[in-house]
Amino acid sequence: MNMFILIQSLSPTIIAAIVLPSLFLYLLSKIKHNKRLPPSPPSLPIIGHLHHLGPLIHQSFHHLSTRYGPLIHFRLGSVPCVVASTPDLARDFLKTNELAFSSRKHSLAIDHITYGVAFAFAPYGPYWKFVKKLSTVELLGNQNLGHFLPIRTHEIRELLRTLMEKSKRNEVVNLTEEFLKLTNNVICQMMMSIRCSGTNDQADEAKNLVREVTMIFGEFNVSDFIWFCKNIDLQGFKKRYEDTHRRYDALLEKIISEREEKRRREGKGEDNKGKDFLDMLLDVLEDGKAEIKITRDHIKALILDFFTAATDTTAISIEWTLVELINNPKVLERARKEIDQVIGNKRVVQESDAPNLPYIQAIIKETLRLHPPIPMLIRKSITDVIVQGYEIPAGTMLFVNIWSIGRNSKYWENPLDFNPQRFLEGETLKSSLDIKGQCFQLLPFGTGRRGCPGINLAMRELPVVVAALIQCFEWNVNSDKEPLNTNERAGLTAPRAVDFICVPSLREDSQHII
Repeated sequence: MNMFILIQSLSPTIIAAIVLPSLFLYLLSKIKHNKRLPPSPPSLPIIGHLHHLGPLIHQSFHHLSTRYGPLIHFRLGSVPCVVASTPDLARDFLKTNELAFSSRKHSLAIDHITYGVAFAFAPYGPYWKFVKKLSTVELLGNQNLGHFLPIRTHEIRELLRTLMEKSKRNEVVNLTEEFLKLTNNVICQMMMSIRCSGTNDQADEAKNLVREVTMIFGEFNVSDFIWFCKNIDLQGFKKRYEDTHRRYDALLEKIISEREEKRRREGKGEDNKGKDFLDMLLDVLEDGKAEIKITRDHIKALILDFFTAATDTTAISIEWTLVELINNPKVLERARKEIDQVIGNKRVVQESDAPNLPYIQAIIKETLRLHPPIPMLIRKSITDVIVQGYEIPAGTMLFVNIWSIGRNSKYWENPLDFNPQRFLEGETLKSSLDIKGQCFQLLPFGTGRRGCPGINLAMRELPVVVAALIQCFEWNVNSDKEPLNTNERAGLTAPRAVDFICVPSLREDSQHII
């Protein structure tokens, strides 16, 4: 996000049209507002505090918090914001005042692409509660996750076979792409019974569109923050998201129509066991007595919701874990010893083995502490509220910087070190911390009503994929002994800045089990 480059690209007429009315409203706000707000860095007319922010916004907020304190007030254009950077503040905002911050900030792109009915951004109410129940109990409940276990097992085996073939031919592989294929394939089959990296054209288009949507959702659109630019497409952003929406709508309409035809031929089935998400949603659509009425637009928006939430984030976490293991060979060696002792070399590690691999579990927690896939929890206040003596007006955007919390030396010893031992039972006080939203020092999946409904799926996938990669391959990929790049790329999520490309090396005793 470089506001100065954006401003330089505008004509003098447009700049004048922006500056004059904004300056008037800015001066007026200074006269009217006497609220006791949290500390704030110096601001500018029109853009507010946007000039303080670099491309990696969570890192900018982190550095500013070291100077101005853990609770900071910002104005991004005309939008009031607060940033919280400690566990205590996270608890005050997300638990004590959960209802006041139960909404989420919309954007023009999000509203258009998701038909204005996205579950992730819906207000807390009957529709939101209905979808939350449907997703957590039915699609992502333990029974359904158990039913889809063969799919996850198959996709992990396909990943291992791909890497094995690359190893035999001494060919490079883009692990970033392979991990994304894995998670895409799993969620596609759970959602619509389609493999996203197969030969199906619909699957390929779905995968491509999900990536485009994730990028668009994470980009800065000046029209969202400077009110009188709402109807001015200064960046050509509107054209992009309208084109993405048009393609996505055509794809989903075709998939839904084909599924409806199949249901007419073969019937709907008696219960939800083994059904994909599309079938569940069509049951609700066709049920005249359903407690909540939904439309085709709701179905399309919900499918997009779960695609964007369940594919990129898990793939990012797998990659970060492997990168940290390679950069910390002693940790990698200890993990391999645990796997060899518990599993051996007669079979590939399975999901059921995860509870018997405490060091692998600790590695996953440590990765999520240092590299939460979504670095900030974003909410919007629906009422005025007072937090730690400060007045937070209704309509304020809240950023809870969980990336910063995970690197705070006040709460974590040597926070920049990758040290899974801090989570091992009996070794440190951190061993009791879970990641399900009750410990505010560690919130990779959020907390409360707005917590991630896919936590159970993610925590089934992550340990077994990481353990299988350790079990079957050597990872001496940095022959120059230089640590792998741990810089981040800007966006809604926080992936590595560069793709992970290497030549995998198959362990001698692993070929017969893949």
